Amino acid sequence: MPDPENVRQAILERLSKVIDPETGVDVVRMRLIEDLEVNAAGHVTYKFRPSSPFCPIAVPLSLGIQQAVAEVAGVTGQDTEVVGFALSEELTKWLKQAFEKP
Repeated sequence: MPDPENVRQAILERLSKVIDPETGVDVVRMRLIEDLEVNAAGHVTYKFRPSSPFCPIAVPLSLGIQQAVAEVAGVTGQDTEVVGFALSEELTKWLKQAFEKP
């Protein structure tokens, strides 16, 4: 099983390629990802904070973030919590459903 810290670093590296199309800056440098943790089993938890409470690209950006995390070797699952967004609760629920394995 991969070391959780190595997986965490690989996730950050992969997320640095997820670009906010409005600013042209990656989500790591924009500090849109908070409390990123990887447990020994490879399960990832983190918070996604859109750049504003009414960010018009929060949905596609959150999908891009989840897809990027899912592509990292050693990741077995993920839980995303959307914070600081007008529809945080709804988007968090939708993201859980979008990436559930049947």
